[in-house]
Amino acid sequence: MKNIKYYILVFAVTLTGFTSCKKYLDDVSINPNDPLKVSPNALLSEIELATFSNYNGNLNRRSSVFTQHIAGIDGQYVGVANYKINEGDVTNEWRTIYSGALINCKILIDTLGTKSPVFSGIAKVLYVMNLGLATDMWGDVPNSDALKGLSQNYTPTYDSQQKIYADMQSMLSDAVANLKNSASANLFTPSTYDYIFQGDAEKWLGTAYVLKARYANRLSKLNPSQSATDAIMYLDSAYAHGYLSSASDANAVFGQSGNENNQWYAFENQRGYIKMGAFFVDLMNTNTDPRLPYFATTDASGSTFTGADVDPANATFDESGLGSFYGSPASKAPMVTYVEAKFIEAECKLRIVNNSGAANAYNAAVKESILYVTGASDPTYEAAHASETSGSIDLTKIMTEKYVALFTQAETWADWRRTGLPVLAPNPSGVVSGIPRILPTSQEERNYNPNAIIVSNILQKVWWDQ
Repeated sequence: MKNIKYYILVFAVTLTGFTSCKKYLDDVSINPNDPLKVSPNALLSEIELATFSNYNGNLNRRSSVFTQHIAGIDGQYVGVANYKINEGDVTNEWRTIYSGALINCKILIDTLGTKSPVFSGIAKVLYVMNLGLATDMWGDVPNSDALKGLSQNYTPTYDSQQKIYADMQSMLSDAVANLKNSASANLFTPSTYDYIFQGDAEKWLGTAYVLKARYANRLSKLNPSQSATDAIMYLDSAYAHGYLSSASDANAVFGQSGNENNQWYAFENQRGYIKMGAFFVDLMNTNTDPRLPYFATTDASGSTFTGADVDPANATFDESGLGSFYGSPASKAPMVTYVEAKFIEAECKLRIVNNSGAANAYNAAVKESILYVTGASDPTYEAAHASETSGSIDLTKIMTEKYVALFTQAETWADWRRTGLPVLAPNPSGVVSGIPRILPTSQEERNYNPNAIIVSNILQKVWWDQ
C-alpha cells in the first residue's frame, strides 16, 4: 500500500476532468521526483485506485440491489430499490471510468508502447476492465473517437457495443503479447506501485485470459456454441499460465485509515442505507450455507440472519447488514477471480454438452469459494451442493451457485440479464415494471455531447442481452 494516501489525493485531482491528464507524460525519461509531472508508476497507481472505485462503488452497489444481494432501505438507495435511476445519479461513476481510468490508461499505452511492453500490457488489461464495465452498464459508449490525449475530443461519437466487444478482445490479445515479454525488455517496471500484482506479469497474463473468457461468454445469447468454445480456449490458456487458485485473483486492496477503507465498509459505516437482501439471505439460510456468517451480520436479534424486502417500504431496519468478509475496513474486494473462471468453464462446457466437464468445473468452483471465504472445506455443504455429475448438473445450479459466490460483484447483474437466473421477482412498487437492464445516459453527456446516444428507458436491453 506504498504511498496510497498520496495517490488517493492525486486521484481526487484527476476526477476534476479530462484536462488534468494533460502533459502527464511528455516522454518516458521522467524524473519521478519532479513535482510538476507524474511518473508512469504514479499514474498506474492512480489508474488502479480509479478501477477499485469503479468496481466497488455505486456501480456495484446499485447492481447488487437489482440482483437482490442487498436491499436499499434509506436515503438515496430507496430510489435505487424503487428503480428510480436518474441521469444525474450516474454522472460521478461515468466520470471516474473515463477521467480516472480510461484516459490515463490510454496515456500509458501510447507513451510507453514498446519501451515497456509489460507495463503497457498491464495498462491494456486495466483499460478493458474499465471499458467492459462501462459498456455492460450503459451499452453503446465512446471509445474509438474518445481518449485522444492532448487532442481530446470532448464530444465523441459512440461506438456500438458490438464494436466495443471486438475492440476489447483485440486489446486483450495485444496485452497478452505484451505481457509475454521478459522483464529486461522494459524501461519501467511497476513493482510495488502495482497494488494488484506488484508487477507480476504472469498473474496479469492469467487475468487477461480470464477477461477474454468473461467477454466471450457474455455473448451466450447471441452465439451460444462459439461463445462457449472461445471462452473454454481462453480459460485453458489462463490455467496453462498458472491461474489455478484464488491466489491468482485480481482484487481491489484497501487500508485501515479512513481514506483507504474498503468502499462497501465505508458506505455502510457512514450512511447505513443498505441491508442484506431477503432473497439472497433466504437462499443461503435454506441451504445452510457456511459463507452466510462471513457475508452478513446477524440481525437485531443477534442470533439469526434476515434480509430486507425488495420493497423498501417494508424494511424494518433490523435486518442483517454486510458481514466482515467484504465489509471490514481493509477487506479485499474481488474483480477478476479463479472462482469466476471455473463457473464460466462450467457454464460453457454445459452449453457444448460436455456435461462431465461442466460438473467437474462447477464442483471445483463451489469448493474453492467455500475454502476462500471460510478458510476450510465444508463436507456437508459440498455433499449437497458440490457433488454434481454429468447426469445431475444443470444451468440453474451453476448460475445459482455463481450468484452466491460472486456476492458484491456487478458480474451477477450481467449474468442475470443473460440467463434470467436466479429467477428474481421485481419490486412491485418500482417505478418501472421490471428489474433494470441498463443505466440511463449520464446527465453531462446528454447536456454537453450532441453525439451521445441517449438512453432513458432502463428496461432497454444492451446488444448482448437481445
